This record gives sequence, C-alpha cells and structure tokens, in this order.
Amino acid sequence: MTTTYPLRTIAPHEIDAWARMVTTTYGQDWQEGGLRGAARSLEPDRTIAACDGREIVGGASIYGRVMTVPGAAVPVAGITLVAVLPTHRRRGILTAMMRRQFTDLHESGGEPIAALNAAQATIYGRFGYGVASHVAEIRGDKRFMALRPGTDLGDGMVRLLAREDARPLLEKVYEGARTAAVGWVDRTEKFWDARLADSERARDGGTALRFAVHLEPGGEATGYAVYRSKSDLVQVVEVASTSRQSYAALWRFLIELDAHTGLAYDGAVDEPFQHMLVDPRAARASVIDNLWVRPVDVARALAARRYATPLDVILEVQDTFCPWNTGRYHLSAEGDNATCERTRARADLRVTSAELGAAYLGGTTLASLAAVGRVEELRPGAAAAASLAFLGDRAPFHPSGWAFPAF
Repeated sequence: MTTTYPLRTIAPHEIDAWARMVTTTYGQDWQEGGLRGAARSLEPDRTIAACDGREIVGGASIYGRVMTVPGAAVPVAGITLVAVLPTHRRRGILTAMMRRQFTDLHESGGEPIAALNAAQATIYGRFGYGVASHVAEIRGDKRFMALRPGTDLGDGMVRLLAREDARPLLEKVYEGARTAAVGWVDRTEKFWDARLADSERARDGGTALRFAVHLEPGGEATGYAVYRSKSDLVQVVEVASTSRQSYAALWRFLIELDAHTGLAYDGAVDEPFQHMLVDPRAARASVIDNLWVRPVDVARALAARRYATPLDVILEVQDTFCPWNTGRYHLSAEGDNATCERTRARADLRVTSAELGAAYLGGTTLASLAAVGRVEELRPGAAAAASLAFLGDRAPFHPSGWAFPAF
C-alpha cells in the first residue's frame, strides 16, 4: 500500500463517485451513460480505491469469472476498470493497486490467474501480464463475399427475434459453445445485462442491436449473431454456434443482408468464416493483442489446465512483482492428469510470469518467445516440446468490444 494515497475497498454508497473517477479518466461523460450500470455489476468488496484525502483518485476492480482454457475451465480474476485520474499520474498509484490485487488473491487462495483487456499495450507487461490471445479485426466488402459452393447450411433457418425472445436462446447457445472456446468466460445474468446493453452512446450512430437466431427444424437454437447497422455497414457484435451448419447459415445471412456493402467483425485469428469464402481476400484481417493473462499462483495455474501432448519439464520462474512465484517447478502432464510442484532439480526452461501468462491459453508459444530471448532454453528441445504441449485445438479468443463491464 502507498502511504501517500492509501488503498481501500469501496462501500456500496461510493459506487457513483468511484465510477465518475473512471469515466473522467477515460474521457467519458457520466451524464451520457458512462457506468450507470455499475451499481448492479460492481463487486464493492473486490473494488479498490486510491484516495487523496476524501477524494477517490484511482481504482481497479475484479470480477470473478470462469474461463475456458485448454482442456478445462479455470476460475479467473477478471481485472477491469483500472483508472488513475490525470492529476495523479506517475505517483505509484497504479503499481500499488496492481500489487494489492495480486497480494489479496495470493493470501486468500483466490483465482490462480488474472486476465484483462489492455487499453494500452505498454502498461501491463511490467506487472507480469503476457499477451495470451489475439483478435482479428475482420473488415470487408460484402459485394465480393460469397460462400463456397457446397457449403453445408443444414436444414435449419435463421430468424430475427425481439430482444426478450432472443435472450434465453442466446444464453443457452453461448453456454454450449463456450465450453469448447478457449478464452471465453461464463456469463451470469448481470454480465448478460452488460453484454446486451444498448444505450444511444454505445450505438455511436448505429441502429439498435439485432438478434438473428438459428433454429433447427425441431425448434432448437444452435447459433446466433448479434449485430447492428451503421449507414451501409453491418457491425457484427458476436457470433456463437454449436454446429458448423448453424455457423455457416448465420454468416450467409449476414453477408446477404440488403442495403449494406461493408462488414466488420472482431473474431479469432483462425476464424473459420474466412475459409468459407470463394474469395478469401473479400474479408481482410488486422491482428492485435486481445487478452492479457498473468499467473497469480504458478503451481495452481499450470496444474489446472490440460496439455496436448505428454510433458515433463522443469521451469525456473522469475517473478519480481509477485515474489512468492519465484522458484523451480516440475510440470508433468499426460492425458487428463497434470501436476505442478516445486523442485530443486535442474531447470529446462527459464521464464518470467509474463511468458507463462502469454503461453497459458496456447496462443503464444514458448518457442517463439525463446526465439527472441524472452525464454531461455537450458535443455535443447525443451521449448519446442513445451510449446506443443501448451497448444489447444483452436487459437484462443476472448470476445472483446464489450460494453461495461470490460472483462
């Protein structure tokens, strides 16, 4: 804790003042929307404030979520709404808040990993976060988009539904899809409220959200697309499906929407949509960082996920920000069993917490980090073997562009 700007959790009656600090930091106007849903979504006992006298000048919050990781689902501390007023920058407040969050998680035996979407890519590496997934910003001209001949569309149909009719179907489809989608997190009622928030400010000149749901002949929902129109652009907010046929049918619906020429969607770097097109250049993608992950408890984090191939490796972990993680670990995995325990044996790989966080979801390989000197290979072949074991079936992806809450 910093003595100049003490940190404490907020009381329920302070949520508005805390949220106004956040919106001011991010250049938003509270009266235009801001965090009006904060009172329903924030967890005060997991929300900290930095204070200058009686004024709240900084803050950060945690949402307890469950994230899909390779072969498992792991509790994750979703870090969100990190802010320091511009009048109090560069005074150690952010560092103090990060240290407070990790220390609280460690001492309470809380979530073994923390994750966030970074507003700026230069901030969180120094706190031990690594880039664990990427997002493909897909943009294209629908006039040149057509599905490949023979694409299996199934026997179902796409229907536009009102919000109240669509929501229970969306929730069911999402729950079925997320168990196989590394990087996706659970959504309770309050998080669905936030995901589907549709204020005028959120629309940014576009229409209200539309809900296209794919229904099988028997009436079962197997996919959905949430989108809005903005001028002649289709802005696709989210697509989820539990079958390849519903996925294909939804994308055909989206690219064939009348009165729109453009399409925008932020998806996975290996988004299957592009492989369905006759002309793959009709949808071009720019790739940027997506989810940043940090192991708070190395042993528990590494033992919680599963591995693609048998693995037996000694990791020497360096963690100056969370010193309790520093040491050597024996990571052993085969099939559905994985253990990670401290050891005095000679290390095969030397890493920091940031590199472990980057590799955790299988999106960034330890071998690629070793190629630039961020991982030190102490036993030949160890980086390649560990990289293969850490991989998942698909590239990890965390649906971004969320309304409040950001995580």
